[in-house]
Amino acid sequence: MKPIRVLQVVTIMNRGGLETMLMNYYRQINRTKIQFDFMVHREERGHYDDEIESLGGKIYRMPQIRPGNYRKYFNRLNDFFSEHKEFKVVHSHNNENSSFVLRAAKRFGVPCRIAHSHLSDLGIDIKLPFRLYARNVMKDNPTEYFACSKNAGRWLFGEKKEVKVLNNAVSIDDFKYNEQLRRKIRKELNISDQLVIGHIGRFNKQKNHEFLIDIFNSVIDKKSDALLLLVGDGHLRPEIERKVEKLGLSSQVKFLGVREDIPHLMQAIDLFLFPSLFEGLPVVLVEAQAAGLNCIVSDSITKEADITGRLQYFSLEDTADIWAEVIINMSIEHADTSHMLQNNGYDTKKMANWLSEFYLKNSIEMVEV
Repeated sequence: MKPIRVLQVVTIMNRGGLETMLMNYYRQINRTKIQFDFMVHREERGHYDDEIESLGGKIYRMPQIRPGNYRKYFNRLNDFFSEHKEFKVVHSHNNENSSFVLRAAKRFGVPCRIAHSHLSDLGIDIKLPFRLYARNVMKDNPTEYFACSKNAGRWLFGEKKEVKVLNNAVSIDDFKYNEQLRRKIRKELNISDQLVIGHIGRFNKQKNHEFLIDIFNSVIDKKSDALLLLVGDGHLRPEIERKVEKLGLSSQVKFLGVREDIPHLMQAIDLFLFPSLFEGLPVVLVEAQAAGLNCIVSDSITKEADITGRLQYFSLEDTADIWAEVIINMSIEHADTSHMLQNNGYDTKKMANWLSEFYLKNSIEMVEV
């Protein structure tokens, strides 16, 4: 019996939060029963593309979703689903833009169509009218509504839809605190016995790096040997690098770029700083908690993210000095949080089994109907 092919719809399979979550599940599912393929919206290859293909997945490339490009995009979607009758499940992670692919999937008879919300806000910008249009197209094109948190579900689907929260699970064992590994990684990074603050996230407006650097600058005023590790890349990175240089912090801020060894880097960190403007439920905060770290986060992040009691929330209206004072006085002791994450459904192994059964059950039942 051939496996059921599930089409995962994303922008590009780089090392972002939802992409990492998808790969966590993909590695764990029984691929004799379920096989993931990916529809991406960039021509360039993503960081995970090689691994996807090694696991038996196919990658289909579509044009970017742009208002001036709608007609071409809709035609490409119709062509795609007319040619690919093998998909029993389409699982779209493009927030409001999921409406377009799910409308086409419905037109061509795909039985299980999942819209998945990964954010709780997008702010107001020039794209807002097009986002509202896309959200209106959503209607009843999905058969299922998923979200990474209750807030993310309400934001995209409203109160009337029955939303299933699919936890952003992680491989807990990979993140368990290891003192020997901590010493090894800190040595590789030339870190002495000093306070290390960590942040992992794409350099874009959402992650609020400007304020993050202000906070760290205030930390330095109180603890001059502190170090900041910034992991990730993005279009605002040069701007943040210039700010760091202007403040005279270049020797105390390490820009590490995109990394594959996130579980190891978490071992080197003492505290995790995450002042985002908005989020859904960030995978990286689950990872930080799995590593037993205390986290200082903005109150724009859902309280659902505090799985272990190790998140402390602060207002973005507070000054950088207030945030810095909290950091200086916070415990840097790591804790074993594995049982809490497992009991709350954040273990990839357990949740991958649930997701596999969901795909199987719904694709079969809906075909029969």
